[in-house]
Amino acid sequence: VQLQACGGGFVQAGGSLRLSCTVSGSIFSINSMAWYRQAPGKQRELVAALTSGGSTNYADSVRGRFTISRDNAKNTVYLQMNSLKPEDTAVYYCYVAARRYYYEAEYHYWGQGTQVTVSS
Repeated sequence: VQLQACGGGFVQAGGSLRLSCTVSGSIFSINSMAWYRQAPGKQRELVAALTSGGSTNYADSVRGRFTISRDNAKNTVYLQMNSLKPEDTAVYYCYVAARRYYYEAEYHYWGQGTQVTVSS
């Protein structure tokens, strides 16, 4: 199972970016999908999460500005980021909880990270 994230970049404050992360490989089912971020000198933190049932959870710092969504047919999760602030600067990681086979336990998988830089 591999996660390929893309969409990061450099943007001015107030701008927007859309991250995407596609899951490839042998997948039986994907439960939750999420985005985390890690800024220099800080711990990795949850940004947004989305369950297979459609429930969402957002960090207080991004609620109302970021939107997480998924395309089940493409095994892809998106993060639409609007009204970006310099404090949103971080490496963003996608995460999925998935089973490769019906008889297998759920495992956690991480993407390689994509840099988002917001200038003031």
